[in-house]
Amino acid sequence: MTVAEQLLALFGSLGSLAQADLTELQKVKGIGRDKAITLHCAFTLAKRMTRELGQQKPLVDTPEKIVELLADELRSQSVETCYVVLLNSRNRMIRTEQISKGTLDSILIHPREVFRSAILHQAASIVLAHNHPSGDPTPSESDIRVTADLVRAGKLLNIDLLDHIIIGRPDPNASAQGYASLRELGQIRD
Repeated sequence: MTVAEQLLALFGSLGSLAQADLTELQKVKGIGRDKAITLHCAFTLAKRMTRELGQQKPLVDTPEKIVELLADELRSQSVETCYVVLLNSRNRMIRTEQISKGTLDSILIHPREVFRSAILHQAASIVLAHNHPSGDPTPSESDIRVTADLVRAGKLLNIDLLDHIIIGRPDPNASAQGYASLRELGQIRD
């Protein structure tokens, strides 16, 4: 009888085996301390993987959700920092990645860097987000120009740029929300 067969005979099922502690595992001939630890680690990783696969990624379909996702990180940066949010065909987040870090008032964003990860992770669409350390989220001419370039590049790649969000700080003395959406400002059209 193989070690695997002995383990299943002793514990009755993979679920019971996954619950076994190191001492119980070592009762099987051929399972020493190191193998017991390895088995325990493998089951722990399998449980985490199952939990992750069962969780649905967040729906990212409004500028507010992007801001909620990235504001803490971006507002703490002292230089302009750019992230890309990769989305599947249902606007659920695949992942976020920092793609560039600049200076106090400028950042270099190249379509190659923006779309590299989107292609690698098979994203259907993306959202770009960066901060303005000054706190004023008003888009600069450069922000508008880069957005237009990314929209054109995305069309060629069949990966839509859904929005470009600029995150500043909310102004308590005005009704300003602390961010600007270039889609809401009419700079990105379907």
